[in-house]
Formats: sequence, C-alpha cells, structure tokens
Amino acid sequence: MRSTGKTKGPQGPGTPATAALDAAGVEYTPRPYEHDPSAPSYGREAADALGIEPERVFKTLMVDVAGKLCVAVVPVSGSLDLKAAAAAFGAKKASMADPAAAERRTGYVLGGISPLGQRQPSPAAIDDSALRYETILVSGGRRGFDIELAPADLVRLTRASVARLRGH
Repeated sequence: MRSTGKTKGPQGPGTPATAALDAAGVEYTPRPYEHDPSAPSYGREAADALGIEPERVFKTLMVDVAGKLCVAVVPVSGSLDLKAAAAAFGAKKASMADPAAAERRTGYVLGGISPLGQRQPSPAAIDDSALRYETILVSGGRRGFDIELAPADLVRLTRASVARLRGH
C-alpha cells in the first residue's frame, strides 16, 4: 500500500476522498475498475471486478437517524441491520436516507459515496468485521473507484464508532 499523492490517470481519479487521505498522510492504494452501469450491486461489482472477497469490500450507506444523516459502513457481503445502526448512533430507529439528500450532503453520487471527503461530514459507524482485516476497500468517491486502506485509518479519519452493523 502506498500514498500516491494526487491520483490521476491510470491509477484513478483525484477525488475529495483521495484528497482527504493525502492531506492526512494516510497510506492507501487506489483500486480503479471498469464500472458496468447495468450491475445490480455496486459493492458486489467492485468485489468481483477487483477479485477481492466481498467481506473485505465495504459499502457506504447513508441512514436517517432521528432526522440526522449518518454514515454506516458495512461489508458488501451482507446487509445493514437498521436497528443496530440506530443503536450505534444512540437512537431507537433508523431508516435509509433519501437518496437525493444523501447525494447533497456528501457531494457524491449513489454508488460512489465514500465515507471520506464528504461535503458535510456526518457521524459515522463502521461494522466491527472491518477490524479483522489488515486492509479493507471502500468507495473512492465515484463509481468504478475504490480505495484500499487500513481499517484503523478509516475509523480515525471518519471519527467513527465501531459496532456490529451487519444483518444476519
């Protein structure tokens, strides 16, 4: 893994997520892949295209917790348990955020929402399974572009709590 400075050209695009990592001096590896607009699941597509087990590829979901948008980061191999997400943010219930509100808040398009470099940062929680791995992959800020980094760096940069968020 390496910090690549500004990632442009064949390595991947420069995005607010990579800019945040560069500014923090965090090591990461850009992982671009050819995005298929007809893919039914962005996260599964990334895992398949990059040849990475789905348990190490994480999706960024925006949830509405008592009228406040929050970030939930869970493996693409499973689903988000909304009750667990609510508990992680100190609430009784949560629902998936309105897609347009999620895009406005983060500055990213659906399928490319990164937990890093969001236009307006939101409280974040990361599924505890991330800590099992030396590195995980999250969206790099656009469809067809993931970032591989240490989960501890992701937790630190997003100021996330760590909890079991995945469904059964």
